Amino acid sequence: MSIARSAAWKQLAAHARAIRKCQLRDLLPDRARARAMRAEHDGVYLDYSRQLATPETLDLLLTLARTARLGEKIEALYVGVRINVTEDRSVLHHALRAAEDERIEVDGADVVKEVHAVQRAVRRFVERVRGGDFLGATGKRLTNVVAIGIGGSYLGPEFVAESLATDPECRAAAAGRTLRFLANVDPIDAARALAGLEPERTLAVIISKTFTTAETMLNARVVRAWLQRHLGKKATAQHMVAVSTNAGDVEQFGLDPHNMFGFWDWVGGRYSVCSAVGLVPLALHYGFAPLARFLDGARSMDRHFFNAAYARNLPVLLGLFGVWNSSFLGFPARALLPYCQALHRFAAHVQQLDMESNGKGVSLRGRKLPFAAGEIDFGEPGTNGQHSFYQLLHQGRAVPADFIGFCRSQQPLEVESHPVSNHDELMANFFAQPDALACGRTAEECAAAGIPSRLIPHKVFPGNRPSNVLLLPVLDPYTTGQLLALYEHRTAVQGFIWEVNSFDQMGVELGKTLALCVREQLARSRSEPGARLKGFNPATAVLLKRYLS
Repeated sequence: MSIARSAAWKQLAAHARAIRKCQLRDLLPDRARARAMRAEHDGVYLDYSRQLATPETLDLLLTLARTARLGEKIEALYVGVRINVTEDRSVLHHALRAAEDERIEVDGADVVKEVHAVQRAVRRFVERVRGGDFLGATGKRLTNVVAIGIGGSYLGPEFVAESLATDPECRAAAAGRTLRFLANVDPIDAARALAGLEPERTLAVIISKTFTTAETMLNARVVRAWLQRHLGKKATAQHMVAVSTNAGDVEQFGLDPHNMFGFWDWVGGRYSVCSAVGLVPLALHYGFAPLARFLDGARSMDRHFFNAAYARNLPVLLGLFGVWNSSFLGFPARALLPYCQALHRFAAHVQQLDMESNGKGVSLRGRKLPFAAGEIDFGEPGTNGQHSFYQLLHQGRAVPADFIGFCRSQQPLEVESHPVSNHDELMANFFAQPDALACGRTAEECAAAGIPSRLIPHKVFPGNRPSNVLLLPVLDPYTTGQLLALYEHRTAVQGFIWEVNSFDQMGVELGKTLALCVREQLARSRSEPGARLKGFNPATAVLLKRYLS
């Protein structure tokens, strides 16, 4: 039976009709409600009192969670049951940051033991490169890293790299080093990734589980040709390493299979940052110590998720209110608004994590969903976003938002003539915007403020825009790990409630299949000018003719 046919779902649907009549400006002054709608773990403070909800809403959402057997599904995730049913795989990204004394078995193998063996291999290799024992073909130290991957092999590591780039300790550890990412098959991306780099000081990390990902392998060949053009063919193995499981193809490509770092089929790309996918390029740049703290932060959130009561469980609360907003209140989108410039790639990572995971139209049983699952994620750091799309958030469409802020800045700065520090200026906006979205401004308030009557309609803010507020101590490796795991588990919770498979991505396949047909046509047309176009609809045929002309 679909969850949408359950009594719990129907009760929430009826409750949603009633709650739409409420106004957040009336709900927010209630101190008891405010106390009831907050939760905290290990320095991560969540205030969800600006959700269009009451304590009764939470009770009904918790009932829905029990009806959906959320506890059983989380336990199945933890112990390695093959919950990715379409691919017959376990889902164990939490094992990537498990403590060494933990034990999780899959098919008789202790996967935690395997994870730590790879981590030790990564640490040894990183120390050799950073210590100068592993040198380039001309005997120079390798100080430039180009990580070649796409999707989760790119977006997650890049988000973490950027979040750590201005952390004082990480910045010092990366002094004199360069980290670039090459993902897009567009040759412009390759030109940008390699611009200004010395080949003799450059180490490329090819990230592809099967070593067959089309875009990644084409970019890998581009970088290999660039290296060989400057250093000769024999230099490949000293300037390229792999994160893969395909030792045969790695060796055939010209790499040393001893410098290959593996991961497992129970790690989806968008959940793979804590594996060698992220650890190899990030640790080469920052050293392994900050990455160990990053894993510690993720582990802290994992343990909270698997053990805390749902009424105070941060990922569960975020997931339940995501379901509430999208499935019951009808909000199709969500804004991710970190008030920290170092998180400027956070929204891009969560966008893939969430939309690739839960953007599904059928249930685990293969039946069409009677509701829309998934959300449209977008975002920018504050205060930049305020001067971009907040106009729509305040006076256009209602979009639930997650505000993420920090008590301290990575880079404190004060200007003598300004009354507050730069970080306080930033955070003044952080605290003001959720209230502005929630409470809005009425015509009467505009008139009382002396606004001319002809402008009042333009100055009214409807309010009643829901949001979460997350406040953390400071952005550092540990809190970056916490944020990563928090949003991974939030995504899983929503998928568990909606009864979709959050761990496959069949939707990316059709376009790739059709692209192969187009590629074959382009190859034929380039080698045989005037070759007839076959198998395309009239619109595409005209476009191809124009492109080839």
